[in-house]
Amino acid sequence: MYLADRSAPAGAKTAPDGGPVRAPAVASTVLALGAVSLITDVSSEMVTAVLPLYLVAGLGLSPLGFGALDGVYNGVSALVQLTGGHLADRVRNHKLIAGIGYGLSALCKPLLLLAHSLGPVGVVLALERTGKGLRTAPRDALISLSTPAGLQGRAFGVHRAMDTTGALLGPLAAFFILNMAVGGYDAVFGVSACIAVLGVVVLMLFVPSGAGPGPGPVGTAKPDGTKPDGTKPAGAKPARVNLREAAALLRLPRLRALALCAALLGLTTVSDAFLYLLLQDRTGIREQWFPLLPLGTAAVFLLLAVPAGALADRIGRRTVFLAGHALLLAGYGLLLWAPHWPALPYLVLVLHGLFYAATDGVLPAAVGATVPAKLRATGLAVVGTGQALARFVCSLAFGAAWTVWGAGPALAAAAAGLCCCAAVAGFVLRPSAPESGPGPGPDPAPDPARLPRGTR
Repeated sequence: MYLADRSAPAGAKTAPDGGPVRAPAVASTVLALGAVSLITDVSSEMVTAVLPLYLVAGLGLSPLGFGALDGVYNGVSALVQLTGGHLADRVRNHKLIAGIGYGLSALCKPLLLLAHSLGPVGVVLALERTGKGLRTAPRDALISLSTPAGLQGRAFGVHRAMDTTGALLGPLAAFFILNMAVGGYDAVFGVSACIAVLGVVVLMLFVPSGAGPGPGPVGTAKPDGTKPDGTKPAGAKPARVNLREAAALLRLPRLRALALCAALLGLTTVSDAFLYLLLQDRTGIREQWFPLLPLGTAAVFLLLAVPAGALADRIGRRTVFLAGHALLLAGYGLLLWAPHWPALPYLVLVLHGLFYAATDGVLPAAVGATVPAKLRATGLAVVGTGQALARFVCSLAFGAAWTVWGAGPALAAAAAGLCCCAAVAGFVLRPSAPESGPGPGPDPAPDPARLPRGTR
């Protein structure tokens, strides 16, 4: 699919017939990173699909214990994500830092074959999440920097759709391996390790090191000093980022608002693993079908990630982001109060998938439209870290509440909290006076003249 500007701006290339050159709607960098994420997610989701059952039924973990481990699984990723984002901006090599993260995660998969008790499993999962934390912000920065600001919702939607294709195939692979291979969980871990290595190879071979044209206005230079025509000024050196400049990002009001709201909503977002355990507890799904539950979420996410991203570009990212959390709240309500319909699992999984389609790519697109290009990975990491740490706290609290009160009251408390936090987020993210106009639209790009000193 190709998109063309209605009029060629000054300095833009023109076709032989005098019209503007048609640019691809999605950059090749986005497609290459999508392929890497697809392969890596097949590997990761094979493990994720069987992990709750492996820990609870195989290792005898209590809901509180699983909540603690699931929190560590995500909390480590959150803490490392900030480091990965800053490193990528500092060394000006997003691909290198992302590659280290993908490589570390791939290395951890075969280690699961050697870990058969809670302690070693926890260490391996923490290392795997370290790799995920390192790669997330640099990868999203590569996507953002290679895409015009007005199309970032679509670009992240395409990437998330490809990523979710892997999330769809991973549980299927785990299901067939568990039912056909000798060795059960060990067979799943072994195959997962081989696929993870393939993802690293694709990253090294097909993802370009440069960020691409970037989303800045026509006629502006890239963060490394490159001019729009691809040349560099004499004696120009790549721009370096220091901690003072990174800390100055928190002086951007819109970024602070996004980080605050992502963290608030993360505090009441029950983890996927807990949601699937709740669904099994409520409907009595048999254990051999448990690895297939993520498929429902992944299938809906896959179908709607690109339309949701394009819709966010058109009507406003705030609207779509908050609508996604409203759909998640509806899923909680079904688990709490709906009759025992045969269609109940399908309805909950559809709402869960809709939630991810409306939020997972829309949030980084909104951050990308707020943060200067030279600090893009750091800004993405700030928001992502806050959200992941909040979900870490949620996993601990929900596991404790389930252990003490039971599944129903724990979910009811989460639903009440989500309703309150969504109301607060709707108020905090309301359009400011300069942004109001004839209709909602994408978040505006930051005005360099109004940025804090050190981020211009």
